[in-house]
Amino acid sequence: MMTKFDYDLFTIGAGSGGVRASRLAASYGARVGVAEEYRVGGTCVIRGCVPKKFLVYASEYGHGFNDARGYGWTAENIRFDWTKLIENKDDEIDRLNGIYIKNLKNAGAEIFQSRAVLKNKHTVHLEAEGRNVTAEKILIATGGAPWTDENVPGHDLGITSNEAFHLDKLPKHVVVAGGGYIAIEFACIFKGLGCDVCLVYRGEDILRYFDTDVSVQVHSELKRQGIRVITQTTFEKIEDLGGDQKRVHLSSGSHIDTGLVFWAVGRKPSTDGLGLDTAGVEVDKKGAIVVDEYSKTSTDNIFAVGDVTDRVNLTPVAIREGAAFAETEFNNNPSKMDYTFIPKAVFSQPPVGSVGYAEHEARAEFKNIDIYKTNFRAMKNMLTGSEERVLMKLVVDGDTDKVLGCHIVGAEAGEMIQCIAIAVKAGLTKVQFDETVALHPTIAEELVTMKEKFVPNF
Repeated sequence: MMTKFDYDLFTIGAGSGGVRASRLAASYGARVGVAEEYRVGGTCVIRGCVPKKFLVYASEYGHGFNDARGYGWTAENIRFDWTKLIENKDDEIDRLNGIYIKNLKNAGAEIFQSRAVLKNKHTVHLEAEGRNVTAEKILIATGGAPWTDENVPGHDLGITSNEAFHLDKLPKHVVVAGGGYIAIEFACIFKGLGCDVCLVYRGEDILRYFDTDVSVQVHSELKRQGIRVITQTTFEKIEDLGGDQKRVHLSSGSHIDTGLVFWAVGRKPSTDGLGLDTAGVEVDKKGAIVVDEYSKTSTDNIFAVGDVTDRVNLTPVAIREGAAFAETEFNNNPSKMDYTFIPKAVFSQPPVGSVGYAEHEARAEFKNIDIYKTNFRAMKNMLTGSEERVLMKLVVDGDTDKVLGCHIVGAEAGEMIQCIAIAVKAGLTKVQFDETVALHPTIAEELVTMKEKFVPNF
């Protein structure tokens, strides 16, 4: 049955959330159009998680060659080719981009390579084609973008994560502004690839949204591998010295000369110029689209998922939000995202894995909290001479014995936390952890062998 609209659903933005919602809606019989002004795949695939992880893998080899000596390996004439890495990374991104396009088309969705702007609640203007299309429902999934402090003179002399994946050459020295996961990850990437790195952060503690013990451990590990960390300091001015050199003037009165300035001070929702006001779509003071638990905006036929809503800015969350939207609106199956116990990782070196309550969060919400934690050198490092340490921590409800949080800093922390998240999400108790037989010798066995409660000094 034809309707008065060109599409049942028109999606603006073909990132993880938009693609999942569009594919599902099309599979349920909806006529779907999708507009993407850059490349299908969004931040995660094109300029985020995926290319970043390739750079993380590359940088880990820098440490691996050193560690191999302890195990009898000798490698001669070791060198690193940045251009080759970027070429190989780009080839894989091209492949993934093609798969995303193929999957959308196979589902029956129509793709437009164009910026799309709302003209009213049912009309979208496709700028590249110079025409309007109409839709019964509109989904906004435009994601977010790196933010830089434009109040700093010379701010445009720095780059963001977007440009980091396309550098012509690797600099000898990098100054990173920020203390969140993107700043930490790229500081470790550049260091592992042979750069001198300095991290400058305005706050007192890096990774401030993580458990305090995690923050302290990562800070120590950054310093151990030779990354200079300056906290409670901001950029005052960035000066071009010529010849690819910049001078970063700091609020402390000192300065740093560097080949690359990297902004990693946060991200902002990509809502500018979308025409939201013309369609009556409300945004908050950060520019994020305000939605209800079913991702509906203040305009009843317009929805939004992913980072553009600034709820939980993670790719798997955007995918689930997109799926819940499609189920609710096109499959008569009301669904909403469950935001409890979402695992998260920082692919630093060593990496971080975390799920559930940080200690300070648990103490603010529960009456009795028990803490179990351990800090040790991994068996692998006994022959390499590396002083890298592993932190493991369990946060437990002292009344119910339920494990409320798990935090790991160490090799394969992300892999471990994905599995542990199942147990924490299911509400398993510390006794049930203890009853699980350890797998020896592994790092992860410590998660089921921590017996002594930690007694804090306060």
